Amino acid sequence: MGKYTLIVTEKPEAARRIAQALDRGEKPEELRRRGVPCLRAFRDGELVVVPALGHLYTVVHEMGGRNYYPVFNFEWAPRHLAERGAKQVKAWIEVFSEMAENADSFIDACDYDLEGSLIGYCVLKYACGGKEGVAKRMKYSTLTKRELEKAYAELLPGLDFGLIKAGETRHEVDWLYGINLSRALTLAAQRSSRRYTTLSTGRVQGPSLRFMVEREREILCFVPAAYWDIVAEVEIGGSAYEVEYEREKLGRRAEADAVVRACEGKAGEIKEVELREFQERPPTPFDIGTLQTEAYRHFGYTPRQTLDIAQRLYLQALISYPRTSSQKLPPVIDYRVILSSLSRGRDYEDLAAELLKRAELTPHEGEKEDPAHPAVYPTGSLPEAALSGPERKVLDLVVRRFMAVFGDPAVRQSMRVSIEVNGHLFYLRGRRILKEGWMRFYGPYVSSDEVLLPPLRKGDTVRLRRVTRQDKFTKPPPRYNPSSLLKKMEDEGIGTKATRADIIQTLYDRGYIRGRSITVTGLGFDVTEVLSGHCPSVVSVELTRGLEEKMELIQNGGEKRENVLLEAVEQLRPVLEGLKEDEEAIGEALSEALRRARMEERIVGPCPDCGTGSLMIIYSRRTGKRFIGCTNYFKNACRTSFPLPQKGTVRPAQRECGACGWPQVEVRMMGRRPWILCFNPRCPRKEERRP
Repeated sequence: MGKYTLIVTEKPEAARRIAQALDRGEKPEELRRRGVPCLRAFRDGELVVVPALGHLYTVVHEMGGRNYYPVFNFEWAPRHLAERGAKQVKAWIEVFSEMAENADSFIDACDYDLEGSLIGYCVLKYACGGKEGVAKRMKYSTLTKRELEKAYAELLPGLDFGLIKAGETRHEVDWLYGINLSRALTLAAQRSSRRYTTLSTGRVQGPSLRFMVEREREILCFVPAAYWDIVAEVEIGGSAYEVEYEREKLGRRAEADAVVRACEGKAGEIKEVELREFQERPPTPFDIGTLQTEAYRHFGYTPRQTLDIAQRLYLQALISYPRTSSQKLPPVIDYRVILSSLSRGRDYEDLAAELLKRAELTPHEGEKEDPAHPAVYPTGSLPEAALSGPERKVLDLVVRRFMAVFGDPAVRQSMRVSIEVNGHLFYLRGRRILKEGWMRFYGPYVSSDEVLLPPLRKGDTVRLRRVTRQDKFTKPPPRYNPSSLLKKMEDEGIGTKATRADIIQTLYDRGYIRGRSITVTGLGFDVTEVLSGHCPSVVSVELTRGLEEKMELIQNGGEKRENVLLEAVEQLRPVLEGLKEDEEAIGEALSEALRRARMEERIVGPCPDCGTGSLMIIYSRRTGKRFIGCTNYFKNACRTSFPLPQKGTVRPAQRECGACGWPQVEVRMMGRRPWILCFNPRCPRKEERRP
């Protein structure tokens, strides 16, 4: 190989698509180097495309051990020197270094955002020997051949140092907060209990957990208040229709009973018929947050799952770059080309053709912009291989949303009929769609919610068919779910479009929260209580939001990295001094919290035999085997026990068997999908399977 241009990419799949798009024959040669899939292409010279594996470098403690804090000295180092599970990174860095030796020019072709820009910068600076100052930049939003060729033909003269500095600062600030606060908690608990357990918090993790703790406290402290409402039906033309009483809530039961007595068996007169037409504008294009919200609403996918699925679709050149906060679709993406491509698919043929007949295509855009990327949109490319079920669903959602933003406003009609029954007013409501507009394109993801009423006129008489009193109680506020928590983080301005889903997952992984309808565990409560009591600023939204704003200023050139880092250290120093002073009390509180958490993790449910004990996962000291036994066993009050599988991990499933009502456990084994086990030997389902 002679001299060539070295192109740095973020991942192997992106490298393959870039090499294929830029090669004259679209058949780049694969060059395996220590297992790293490098690719050689020929265009206006020789190109060598080498992928990274995401971040190859990370922030590490510059020197010293792990058993103390505060630590403020850090450096950037290869991940394999800092993380146990990153051994393969060494080979990739070495390959970059070798390939850089004979390269005479360099191009950063990583994703154009904070993380991608930082990945390319670190590779060029550390692995390639300081080439960050001479490298050019490819900027693209899709991995289609057309856009990659355009990005190569219109190379930016240098790297995007605003994004790089912002990304670099974010990692460093998060490291400063994460390592110091996590060490403070972990070491306090370890020194108290003589047992090591990783506890963590951080600049964004702390406030996010606090949101859920505050909501959980609202729910736990909520005192239901009794109220009564009236449920009634009228008969019109032989059909029954529900009507609403004029007051939604009645404060006294006697008052509700009086309404029922006054109206029961009576006829009503229509006093007024109000018709109202209104337009419903098309939805805005997807940014990553609204895509995650819609995917959770329709498919139940968590934000992290949706982001992973969208990333796979992006790497297959089926959608644009998903980590965007934009709700804009610039004309440069060429709406007609995309719609023409979509019209080749049987599912979208008619809908796309309908839009293509229009003289002009103008999307209904939202307010949010992202200087790096447009909103999420389909490229129109057809899948090269069969998609998984989740991939098909998310792609269909993106395609239909894209078409819907070009649709006309929908026109709805609402009808409110006022009916007087013996001095009391009831309302009959109807709804119908007069013009589908954009709803036709968004199809399965729109709820029409129509209630069609027969023709009604003022003065008509209707019969009150049924009127009853309902006894009700006020309800507490709903718990967060992964989607609503992500929306809360976005509204509060903490975290980024790329990190919020990972932070939520970390809270699950640490055992601070559980369930889709999120409940905070005892450990989550205790960690938040310790932080709120000893260093309230750590769980403060204002502090976190302020740092976020400063990091955005770095990106735009309005703030310096050094100033933000200095401010972070100055904020942390007194917090850490306070934690150290109170270490003994904090350690005792956290040790007790961890003890309770370990017990919680093993409690399966109430004992069905004695009724007073709890079934829990127990490990025999004599045999080392695990089984389920009653906590009253240790009091010699109950000998109930059940065997368990000895391979894999077993944890409470937090749900009951649908056949027998017993608690269940979840079993996870390497290489197999998790499965739910009912350990009741007399479960009807087991009886059915017996010959």
